Amino acid sequence: MALILVRGENNSKLLNAIADMERHGNLNLITKPKVVDASFADSLVENILNSKLRTKSNVATAFFVKEDTTLSIMQIKKIHPPAHVVVVSNEYDDYAELEKILSTAKEFSGYHSHKAVNDGIIDYKINKKDRHIKNDKLNSYNK
Repeated sequence: MALILVRGENNSKLLNAIADMERHGNLNLITKPKVVDASFADSLVENILNSKLRTKSNVATAFFVKEDTTLSIMQIKKIHPPAHVVVVSNEYDDYAELEKILSTAKEFSGYHSHKAVNDGIIDYKINKKDRHIKNDKLNSYNK
C-alpha cells in the first residue's frame, strides 16, 4: 500500500492525473482522494526532495493505492500526468502527519473511478438474476 500526493495548478489537472494513474498506470485506489492544503503539500515535497520548488501549487490531494511503493513509482514513471505526483514512503518524517491529515480531510470533489468493482467470478449469462458486478455502467443490457 502506497500513499500518493498529487499537487497542481487546478482541480481538472489533478483529476486528469488521477485518471491517468488508474487507466494507464494500472494503479488501484483504495481510498477516495482527499483534499490537502497546497502549502503543506509544497513543504512536504520540498522536505522529500531536499530543495526548493520552482512553482507553488494551488491545489493538492492525497490517497492510498493498493500497490506497494516501488511498483507505484515505476508505474507513474511510465506515464506523464499533467500534475506533480509524489509517492510518499513511510520512511519520511512527514508520512505520519500526512496520514493524520487524511483521516480528517474532506473528499476531493469530482473524482469517480472508471474501474468496475467485482465481487468475484463474473457470470455473463443474460438471464441470470444475480449479478456480481457493482458497476452499473457494465452489463447495462440487463436493465
